[in-house]
Amino acid sequence: MGERNAAQAVELVRALCDALHEMTHQLTWLERRGALREAATLRQDINEAQTHINRLQSRYLTRDRYAPARQLAQQAR
Repeated sequence: MGERNAAQAVELVRALCDALHEMTHQLTWLERRGALREAATLRQDINEAQTHINRLQSRYLTRDRYAPARQLAQQAR
């Protein structure tokens, strides 16, 4: 797993973090309006996105030689 994989993982983590941020705002909006079924579905999507982020970080961004890429990913969160 080289630098290119780590760089791609950083971009995917960044995109997932952006999506996670948007979904979290939407979840708050849905919960305030009592849309419980939609909120539950969105909560599942949020959990799935977080799982993907965790796996990408674990697989591609945990080695010391990928420290710069890992730092970029953490800044995106």
